[in-house]
Order: sequence, then C-alpha cells, then structure tokens
Amino acid sequence: MSQNNPNSDSQNSETIPLQQTPGVEVSAEVEPAKAVTEKDVSLKEKKKPETNRRLVSLDAYRGFVMLAMASGGLAIASVVRNSPEVLDQYNGTQWESSWKTLWQTLSYQLSHVEWTGAGFWDLIQPSFMFMVGVSMPFSVRKRRQKGDSTFKIWMHAIFRAVLLVALGVFLSSQSGPQTNFTFANVLCQIGLGYLVVFFYVNRSFMTQMIGVVTILGGYWFFFYQYMPPEDELAAVKTYLKEVQHKDEAEWSQFSGIGSAWNKHTNAAAAVDRQLLNMFPRYDNPKDDPDQGDTFWVNNGGYQTLNFIPSIATMLFGLMAGQLLISNRLEKMKVKWLLQAGLICFGVSMLLDTSIWPVNINNWEWHLVPIVKRIWSPGWAIFSAGWAFWFLAVFYWIIDVKGYKKWAFPFVVVGMNSIAMYCMAQLIRPWIQKSLKIHLTTFDQATGWSVGGSLFSADCPYAPIAVSATVLFVLWLICLWMYLQRIFIKI
Repeated sequence: MSQNNPNSDSQNSETIPLQQTPGVEVSAEVEPAKAVTEKDVSLKEKKKPETNRRLVSLDAYRGFVMLAMASGGLAIASVVRNSPEVLDQYNGTQWESSWKTLWQTLSYQLSHVEWTGAGFWDLIQPSFMFMVGVSMPFSVRKRRQKGDSTFKIWMHAIFRAVLLVALGVFLSSQSGPQTNFTFANVLCQIGLGYLVVFFYVNRSFMTQMIGVVTILGGYWFFFYQYMPPEDELAAVKTYLKEVQHKDEAEWSQFSGIGSAWNKHTNAAAAVDRQLLNMFPRYDNPKDDPDQGDTFWVNNGGYQTLNFIPSIATMLFGLMAGQLLISNRLEKMKVKWLLQAGLICFGVSMLLDTSIWPVNINNWEWHLVPIVKRIWSPGWAIFSAGWAFWFLAVFYWIIDVKGYKKWAFPFVVVGMNSIAMYCMAQLIRPWIQKSLKIHLTTFDQATGWSVGGSLFSADCPYAPIAVSATVLFVLWLICLWMYLQRIFIKI
C-alpha cells in the first residue's frame, strides 16, 4: 500500500523551502582571500535541501516492502518444510553443513516466528506501517500547497481511514461464504489508527514522543493488569484441545510477568472474543448448536487491538518523515535515523532478553515480551529500530549519494503500492492458474517442456520457481501502469 494508507498522496516528496542565497558582489577593495566566489556559493547551495525535491528513496523503500510482501516468501519455507530432501541434497560432501544452514536460514527469515523473536518476514508489516507515518508530512504539505483547507484535509483523512478498514475487510473475505469481519490485517490496522497518527502531523518531537510513551505504556499496563476469568480460560483451553487439537504449549509461552502476553489468553484476545462475536460469523464453530458460529481464537494469535501499539509504529515513522522534510543537512538526517534505530534496539533489549543475539546464564527477563503477533510494546520499539535503519540506508544510497538507477524496480512498485497489495491478494492464484494453462498449451505446440518443468510435481524447487514467476508478472503489471502514468491512490 503506498505507504501511508497504501499509496498516499506523498508521491511528491518535498522539503521546507529555504531563502535563496543573495547574490554577492565582490568589491575591488576586498582582499582576494576574503572574497566570496561563485564556487563558494555553489558549494553552500549544494548542502541545502532542494525545494520540493522528490525523495526517490521513499518510493524505493515502499516498493521493496511491497515486493517482499507480494512474494509470499517465494514459498521457500513451505519447500523446506514439505520437501526435506532439499536439505539432504549434498549429504556426505563438503557442502553438507553449509547447504543445510543456507536453507534453514532462508526458511526462518522468510516465515513468521512462532511467537517471540523476529525474522525478516516479521519486519515487513512494521516497515509498511512505519512508511505510513513517513509519508504523512509530505502528503499534508502537498495538500497545503494545493490550497486545501484544514477541514478539507481532515475530511480526506477520515475518508481514507474508513476506506482502508473497508478494503481490509473486503480482502479478508475472499475465501469464505460471507463477509469475514476481521480487523487484524494490515489495511484495517492502518485505518483504525490512522486518524490518531494524523493528529500528530507537524507537532513537535516532544509532543509526538509523549504520545508514543503514553500509548505503549498504557497498552503495557492494560495487558499486565488483566487476569482472565477462570470460566473463560477453561472454555478457551477446552476449545483449543478438543477442536484445534492443541496442547498446553499453544498458550503457555511465558511465565511470571511475561504470562500476560501468552497466546489466546491475553487481554486483547479477550476483547476479540467479545467484539468479533457482535458480527455474523461462519468460522470457529462452537459445540453448542444454540450458540451458532462463535469466534474463539485467531489461530495465528493476531488481535484487533494490535492497532493501538501500531499507532506508535506509525508515529515513529512520522518523526522520521518530519526529519526528512526538514532543512537539516542530509548527512545529519542519516545520522539521526541511525541513532534512532540504535536507541530502539537498546530499549527493546532492556525490556526482553529473548531478542538478545546470545544467551547469558541467569540473565533472563520478559518485562515487555517482543511478540509481533500481538504487537507488544516491545515489538513496536524493536521493529521501529529496523525500520529506521532500513530507511537510513535507502535514503543515504539513493538521495544522498545519488545512486538511483538500481532502485527502479522498487520505485515502479512503490508508486503503485496499493495496486500491488490488492493484486497480490486477489489475482495471484489466477495468475498461477493461467500460467499453467497457457504454458501447457505452449509445450504441446512446440514440444518443449517449459510449463512441465515449472509446474513439475517431481521437482521440490518448482514452488519456488512458480512463486518467482508470479511475482514477476505482478511486477510487469506495475511497470505497465508506471509507463502509462497510472497511479492508484486512496
């Protein structure tokens, strides 16, 4: 989604206009050493941000995130899980250990962790939401320059928030017999928190930081103080055992203070059991026929209230966006982004030792467990650290050093991120089916085996090749839209 809503109006990134350097006349009486030459003036002007300059790095980072999301991890995790022979291909050779490590690492990084911790795949959604905040200052400035009033800007923000939630519910309902009222997907999460973040646009850093601390601190206390009623806890466990066929490991990830962030038994899960059962449902049938279809748990542990700490993720992005739109020197912007990321890592590691790269005996605590699936406050801080660093790298390489050509494949997607997101959700299966049909026809006409090889049931690597091909087709559609200057916005 284009960052901000997906695809915000921030297509034209701007910076704060500066006063032009006045022309300098050098009198003949001025000593040559003191004279201000045209070269000096030119060098000074190069250090200043260009007014209304497009920040290509924002489109590139957004496109990188959307391509990763649309790739589905290239099915690598499922290949490793379902075809263990892949790991054994080089058994008995000098490459055995390296080969297994490579595929196991790829599988871990391209799938969600079970509960606590993080891999690359877990960082896609927070990066996506972080860029929502980054885009907001640019979007507001563009509308101001167009002459929009504050009222009109707010009306557009309200419309965008409602549309995002509606689109999220629509996309979540593609595989069921009726509307699936779930609000844990990324579009709904952005829409639910959008107006709160919008309120903080162009406010001071201190005001924004107070907002972050208040939201995360309040949400932490909301979880910490919650004690599930005994009858509800017993009913949930019974459902998980008898219907889902799960054991105790499903809901007992932490003990002590960290137990407030266990799966299915936390405060946000309890809220969903009240909230989501207010809507018509067809999933999670309850044994009691008088109750009809009842929501018990989200199998992945994702909760509607995740949008509250997600607001902090978008606020971190908003801080970064206001930094980039400011008139600070470019190298100082990169420095601040890197420092912000480092601070986030330091704070999150103090809150939860499970994210530490090494285990230290007798050093273990989970004051704020880092759990992506329930967007714990620790996760909001930790993932923001990576988002700050990703943005710093893209900004430094593309907009500071000027290396832009390599980023074109990402920019094509980043400028139509809402289109890419919707296509990945709606037509990816259709593209795969169409490829199989037409490549089979092609093979029959030519005697070749393009489709036969790509969709071979005997080749364990075939799902990876199919996923990469489908992703390429999606990218080609975005390229065509880019060349036709078609940009879908909300």
